[in-house]
Amino acid sequence: MYFRNIDLELLYWKASDSRKPLILRGARQVGKTSAVSLFAKNYHQFISLNLEKKQDADLFYKHSAIKNLVEAIFFLYNCDISHKHQTLIFIDEIQDVPHAINILRYFYEDYPEIHVIAAGSLLETILSENISIPVGRVEFSVLRPVSFYEFLGASNQKQLQSMIDDVDVPEYAHNRLMEYFYNYSQIGGMPEVVENYVKNKNLIRLNKVYDSLLTAYQNDFEKYAKNNAQINILRYVLASMGSEIGNRIKFQHFANSNYGSKEVGEALRVLEKAMLLKLVYPTISTKFPIQKDYKKSPKLQFLDTGLFNKLAGIQPEFMRNNQVESVHHGKVAEHIVGQELLTQSYSPLHDVQFWTRENKDANAEVDYLYEFEGLLIPLEVKLGASGRLRSLHSFIDKAEHNIGIRVSSNYFSVENVKTIGGKNYKLLNVPFYLLHSLVKVVEANV
Repeated sequence: MYFRNIDLELLYWKASDSRKPLILRGARQVGKTSAVSLFAKNYHQFISLNLEKKQDADLFYKHSAIKNLVEAIFFLYNCDISHKHQTLIFIDEIQDVPHAINILRYFYEDYPEIHVIAAGSLLETILSENISIPVGRVEFSVLRPVSFYEFLGASNQKQLQSMIDDVDVPEYAHNRLMEYFYNYSQIGGMPEVVENYVKNKNLIRLNKVYDSLLTAYQNDFEKYAKNNAQINILRYVLASMGSEIGNRIKFQHFANSNYGSKEVGEALRVLEKAMLLKLVYPTISTKFPIQKDYKKSPKLQFLDTGLFNKLAGIQPEFMRNNQVESVHHGKVAEHIVGQELLTQSYSPLHDVQFWTRENKDANAEVDYLYEFEGLLIPLEVKLGASGRLRSLHSFIDKAEHNIGIRVSSNYFSVENVKTIGGKNYKLLNVPFYLLHSLVKVVEANV
């Protein structure tokens, strides 16, 4: 099984003096169950409950008192309750017994020595319902698709991982790293896809895996859509993602449909709850606090770039190109950068945003804003001369700092540049593979 960085996050949680039951969030098939099962090797005893199974669900229905519930769990799973402080209890598919979420508070209050992790493939879709979330007595982490750094680990490229960690990547390793990143951009980061690719190195075989994943997501619609009409809209919206990702979207007549703004908006927000996509709204801020403009058209950040490539039908394009920026008019490059930025944190509050300036004279749009120690740093995804970064220049002219980032297939470099408005700034030319260590790159150059 490939290495997931979530192991480190979970180890910090395990060692924390203020540890609370952890709810691990994330879309279906991002590897939550596998990650917890591997992490369980750090414990003397591991009890795995799946609330889709009647015998496990019945434990939470039959035992309302936490003492009786804990004793029953240890007894039925033949574990020594005297070693409860060395025990991890994993409650999977917790959304199938919603009141079990509230029971987590009693693990925190009465059995803090027991380590408890809960997860669920459709957990997000019930969190906004009449479910009692034990605020202050649980904590959350989000697991997303495999990052490029983790993809290297899956490919047994520990030397390349080490180079990225050190930031100072030798020039002779650049092409090899870009080859791996190009492959990663094509297949994406869904764990089953990565595992299949690493094992077989066969891109054709992956189509069955993509189809299986997308079919599973469609089948889930029946579990959380409010009616049959919404199921049809959800299916249409999912199938149309490939043509809309990378664009500023309108809810009204989304993807040339006859659907109205309200029904499309509801469908997109349902998919957002299921963590299949993010609605990324623009901001006009050049400094904190970030104020998103919900009146402006958002962009779509899909769960995974490999699935996006499949939905858009652009996989053959990768055979005709050798740079990520050249595929699908640069939309793949922009999307994979967003995916990489999201993997840099396990916080459910972690987000991506882009910047716009819209006026009569000229519009400007920066692909992403990178947050670093109180600074909002503009980040563009493109090749070309620094003079072509007009939107980034517009941002720098308004910003209280003088640093910008361009992500591309080129080797790392730093340029001293002047904006069109005459302001001097430092442009960091960052190769895609260094996004994992972007905080170190920026720290060394601020």
